[in-house]
Amino acid sequence: MAAHPSVQAVLDRRRAGGAVSPPAVIDAAWLRELCLAAGADDAAAVSLDHPDLAGEREHAESALPGTRTLIAMAVRMNRDNCRSPARSVANQEFHQTDEQANHAARSVTQALQDAGYRALNPSVGFPQEMDRFPSERIWVVAHKTVAVAAGLGVMGLHRNVIHPKFGSFILLVTVLVDAEVSECGQSLDYNPCIDCKLCVAACPVGAIAKDGAFDALACTTHNYREFMSGFTDWAQTVADSEDAADYRSRVTDSESASMWQSLSSPPGYKSGYCLAVCPAGEDVLGPYLDDRKSFMDTVLRPLQDKKETLYVLPGSQAQEYARRRFPHKPVKEVTGGWHPPAKRAASTDRETRTTS
Repeated sequence: MAAHPSVQAVLDRRRAGGAVSPPAVIDAAWLRELCLAAGADDAAAVSLDHPDLAGEREHAESALPGTRTLIAMAVRMNRDNCRSPARSVANQEFHQTDEQANHAARSVTQALQDAGYRALNPSVGFPQEMDRFPSERIWVVAHKTVAVAAGLGVMGLHRNVIHPKFGSFILLVTVLVDAEVSECGQSLDYNPCIDCKLCVAACPVGAIAKDGAFDALACTTHNYREFMSGFTDWAQTVADSEDAADYRSRVTDSESASMWQSLSSPPGYKSGYCLAVCPAGEDVLGPYLDDRKSFMDTVLRPLQDKKETLYVLPGSQAQEYARRRFPHKPVKEVTGGWHPPAKRAASTDRETRTTS
């Protein structure tokens, strides 16, 4: 191997002093400028030894052996897009910001690699490790947990991180690196949440309670109707239908078209209303403080008044809440795809058609 041209080139470069090890500690100011130039709107580093990241340590080291530091990055979203009752507008904003955050993290990772470090950037959201679903966590790194530890914000009642300046209108991404950083971010000493409870009022399935309780199953059953378990439930409906007429009696044309759209382009969230109505954050709070009634009429009410199908588990609190609180919104029972359906005996007509 010593005679191989590539080996000789590397050895020659080392002998000439061209191969220089990077600094053992990354300069925090340089790193922050790198993140901002790549497209992030805020960034901070946090040591993997931070006590609040104890649950992330195993996962981070598995993803990048030798990880020493996590770099949390926040990318802003356009507020009025997120607030639109038209789901295509809001979903496009989520997905476009997803892409911007992924590109920013990739650029930072590449720059760190070029500087001589080992670095890795997990996906902002999807795609994730679906081979683990649903028995294990499917995300490589918990971006929210890392961002809070790094001081980019605090988890709100709606289970989104609230940035002190940009509020809830951010998406998060993380870069793992095998070196220490000269200065880490500090956790915020206050919560940007103003306790307005608008996220409680906006959630169409009652997943957020005033006392801080959160019904994750209600949230995912509705909001992720066209993701993961919701797709499984729909696929089971297709498989269980006797024919096209039976299928169309179970699934409306608009539901079929929406599922097609999610399969042919980034999947659509059914509701991001908790984030949309949040007035927290210095850049966001002004209109709410100036005229709360106008804020409610222009931001909250259109989402509450929208006629849309709400997906709930049979007999759940979400079902009762949706019917009571939003009687103008059709409520549809679904299994959520969390458990396989009971095997149904084939009808006589079906047996005749399949055996003839």
